Amino acid sequence: MKEQLYTIPLNDAFHTEDECPFCYIERSLEQHSIEFVLGASQASYMEDNIRAETDRQGFCADHFHKLFVYGNRLGSALIMETHLKNLRAGLEKEISQYAPGKKASLFSRFSKNDGEEKEGNNISRWIDERESTCYICDSMKKTYDRYIDTFFEMYRKDAAFRETVKNGKGFCLKHFSDILKGAEARMNEKEKKELYDVLFPQMLNGLSRITEDVEWFQKKFDYRFKDADWKNAKDSVQRAMQKVAGGYPADPPFEAK
Repeated sequence: MKEQLYTIPLNDAFHTEDECPFCYIERSLEQHSIEFVLGASQASYMEDNIRAETDRQGFCADHFHKLFVYGNRLGSALIMETHLKNLRAGLEKEISQYAPGKKASLFSRFSKNDGEEKEGNNISRWIDERESTCYICDSMKKTYDRYIDTFFEMYRKDAAFRETVKNGKGFCLKHFSDILKGAEARMNEKEKKELYDVLFPQMLNGLSRITEDVEWFQKKFDYRFKDADWKNAKDSVQRAMQKVAGGYPADPPFEAK
């Protein structure tokens, strides 16, 4: 399959010899989104359409933290000014229309069909809705979903890519689950079997490999092994954490250059 612009990042991710290529993809997407929001060279926080979206969606607590750590306090202040005004206007409207939620009856507490009664007052519902959105999470998810599509396209058409996947280290559990869900929706039974024949043993072997590395890491703290070679154990703890939960626990803070 001839390499296209949209396949290059995925090819690059699978050639990093990372524990999970999609963790690599997600980290790149997140850093790009943070730079897009606050990067001085792009100054997207000055664009009306971007500010309108950040005002509407806001950011989750994790991405508020990462935006703060990234730097560019002025950019953050400009975003927060209009976001706060937007929040106040919305909250004022909800307060003016405040209606307490229905008190659940004894029967409804045990019923599975009591949706409306458990929804609570309009202000809480409004706040819950606001807290469920994040400009960066949403931007990442849209692009990430396209990379999942690209993965299956490349796996079908590109023999070299299939070989790269086969020779890789597998995925973290989170992204392994995403691949399996994607296969169910995008592949026929024959294609799924061929893929699973590669991925299932790869994942089990990968967990065994990392377990051995973590065990050797522990042994290196025993005086009897202090002069022994570290083998592949030096970074085994962070790799184990990545394999289990995704991400890069040992990454330094992502900051503006």
